[in-house]
Amino acid sequence: MTLPAPLAPHSVIGILGGGQLAKMLVQAAAELGFRAAIYSDDWGPALDVAGSHLIGPYENLARLDEFARAVDVVTYEFENVPVVAAEHLARRVAVRPGPQALRVAQDRSVEKAFIAGLGIPVAPFVAVREASDVAAAAATMAGWQSPAILKTARLGYDGKGQARVAVPGDLAAAFAGLGSVPAVLERRIDFAFEISVIGVRAQDGSLACYDVPRNTHEGGILRSSVVPAGLSAAIDARARDVAGRIASALDYVGVLGVEMFYLGDKSTTPLLVNEIAPRVHNSGHWTMDACAVSQFENHIRAVAGWPLGTTARHSNAEMRNLIGHEADAWPALAADRDLCLHLYGKREARQGRKMGHVTRLAPRGP
Repeated sequence: MTLPAPLAPHSVIGILGGGQLAKMLVQAAAELGFRAAIYSDDWGPALDVAGSHLIGPYENLARLDEFARAVDVVTYEFENVPVVAAEHLARRVAVRPGPQALRVAQDRSVEKAFIAGLGIPVAPFVAVREASDVAAAAATMAGWQSPAILKTARLGYDGKGQARVAVPGDLAAAFAGLGSVPAVLERRIDFAFEISVIGVRAQDGSLACYDVPRNTHEGGILRSSVVPAGLSAAIDARARDVAGRIASALDYVGVLGVEMFYLGDKSTTPLLVNEIAPRVHNSGHWTMDACAVSQFENHIRAVAGWPLGTTARHSNAEMRNLIGHEADAWPALAADRDLCLHLYGKREARQGRKMGHVTRLAPRGP
C-alpha cells in the first residue's frame, strides 16, 4: 500500500470543534509550522488561536464544502461530530481518524459490541432501546445479582445521561428518567481503580503509547490523572495491547483514548474496557509537561503523515482538572512554582465545566 505524502509545513489542519482540545491541537500544529482552521457550530476557545474559522451547523453540507476547500486534512476534537458530516468531508479531503471511529464511539451499545467482538473483556451489558426492552433487561440484571448503571447510548459525557439502578425493579423508572431514549444497562463493577491508555497510531499502522495514568473521577468527571499508575509490567503491557488491537481494528490514525477498569492482578479478568474516545483525551493532558512530545503534537504528526514523536516520559506527573470556579484561584495557582498552569480561556465558569488544568511534576525515579 502506497501511503499519501506527508503534509508539508504551512499546510492547513482542519479541526471539527472549537473547544479546549481543539485549542491545544491548534497550538501543537503551530509548533510544527502548520496552520489550523476550525469548523464549529458555536464559539469556543479554539477560535481565539486558530488562523481561520467557519461557524455553521455540522449538517450544513455547503458550509462543509467551503471548509474542505480551505484545508489539507480534517480531524476532530470530540466524538459526537455527526457521522454524515465526517463522511461528506471524507469524499473531498482526508479525514483522520476516519468516520468508522465515530460510528463505533457514538453509540455505547455498538461500541461495547465492537470491543467484545475483538475478544476484549467489557462489563456485562444489555441494550435498552425502547420501553419494551425493559422487562428483558431487568431479568438480565437479576442474573447479575449486582447493582447496575443505565447510560444513554448517545451523547452522554462527564457523568451526564446516567442513572444508577440498585435493583431490577428500579429500571423502568430510571429509563423514563433518562427520557426513554436508547440506553445501555451495565453491571456495576467493583474495581481497584481506573486507568486509560493514550495511544497514537500512524498511517503506516505503527503504534506508540504513553505511560498509563491512574485516573480518579468525581461526580462522573475526571478529577486527576497520575503517572506512574502503579501497575505491574504485565498489566501495563496488557493494557497497551488492548489499545493497539482496538486501534488496528478501526484502521485508526491519530490519538485514541481507551478507558479501562483495573480489577487487580489476582482477578481472572484484570482489565475491562469501559469506553473509547477517538480523539486526544483529558487523561493525557499531563503529556504537555511531562513528555518531550505531547499527545496533541503526536496527533497532529499522525494526521499529517509525519513520523510519530517519542511518547517517553521524563517526569512523574499529577494532572488535576480545574472545574467551574476553581479556575478563579489562578493568582495562587500561578504563584505556585511547582505547578504548570493551563487555562482554556472559556468565557464563563459553570458547575461541572472544565476551565483548565494544572500539572505537578516530580523527578522520575531510576
